[in-house]
Amino acid sequence: MLKMKTPIIKYSDKFLNSISLFMKVGGITIWPFVILRSKYKDGIVIKRHESIHIKQQQELLVLPFYALYVLEWLLKLPKYGKQAYYNISFEREAYTNERKKNYLQTRKNYSWIKRIFR
Repeated sequence: MLKMKTPIIKYSDKFLNSISLFMKVGGITIWPFVILRSKYKDGIVIKRHESIHIKQQQELLVLPFYALYVLEWLLKLPKYGKQAYYNISFEREAYTNERKKNYLQTRKNYSWIKRIFR
C-alpha cells in the first residue's frame, strides 16, 4: 500500500483572502493539504500548528473532524463570541503546542479531547 506523505503544503494568498470572511486567515488545513500565505514559506510554527490539525483530522477520519469543529464553534459562540475560534479544542491543542519542536512525534492520539470543556 502506498503511504501518502502529509501534509502537502501549498501557498495561496488569493485562496486565503477569499475565505477570510470573519478574520484574516493565515493558513488552513484541508486534508491532506495545508494552505498558507506566501509570507510563511519559512514559518516553522504555523506549519507545525497546521500539521497538528492534520493529525487531528487523520485520527477522526477527516469528515467527522470538520463536523465536530463547526459544532464546537457553534456551541462556544454564545459564551465566547469572537473568541469562540480560539476556544475550539482542536485550536487550543494546536496553539498550546505549536512551538514545541517534538510535539508531533510525542503527541498522544485524541489529545484535543481534554480541552473540550475547558
